[in-house]
Amino acid sequence: MTLSEFFFIVFSAIMLFSAVMVIWAKNPVHSVLFLILTFFNAAGLFVLAGAEFLAMLLIIVYVGAVAVLFLFVVMMLDVDFSELKAGFMKNAPLGLLVGAILAAELVGFAGAWVLTPAVAARVAAPSPALNAVSNTEALGLILYTKYVYFFEAAGIILLIAMIGAIVLTLRHKPGVKRQDISAQVARGPATAVAMVKVKSGEFSVPSAEKVK
Repeated sequence: MTLSEFFFIVFSAIMLFSAVMVIWAKNPVHSVLFLILTFFNAAGLFVLAGAEFLAMLLIIVYVGAVAVLFLFVVMMLDVDFSELKAGFMKNAPLGLLVGAILAAELVGFAGAWVLTPAVAARVAAPSPALNAVSNTEALGLILYTKYVYFFEAAGIILLIAMIGAIVLTLRHKPGVKRQDISAQVARGPATAVAMVKVKSGEFSVPSAEKVK
């Protein structure tokens, strides 16, 4: 067994274990931490495959930004674990159906990959024009020429998902003062000034209804 094969087995075993724990862990914070561990081991596999740019991209973008953002959001949310457990059995049939469809697709893909090796060789064959350039440059040439429309579509989908997540998680707490631009612009002497007659030796504070 060579050194690269040893590290491949180690990275793969840890990645599979952490990926299972992402789904199996009951605490969402633990799930995000296992997800970060999965990304690190997947980056190690990319390095072994010679795709060092994808490995650094996985660590910098997904671990450094996305996974840490997930962790902060999960820690800030008030997760009701009893409500999650109560709705598990209700949504179990739908989850099993989606899991069965994904499993069938994976089995079909693996079967086609094994039964038709010519197709697999044709898909994995690099372009002759990209043999003389580095890995990063070849990825950029392919991504921003042949797959540029798919790249832009993925960016639009991610933007819509980000806006939807912000809208769904935005909650207005009662009793918190917020800036009202239209009310500030429409202010006049009647709403901005309160005339109070104070007697000699006394001090009176205007009520909140008179001063806005």
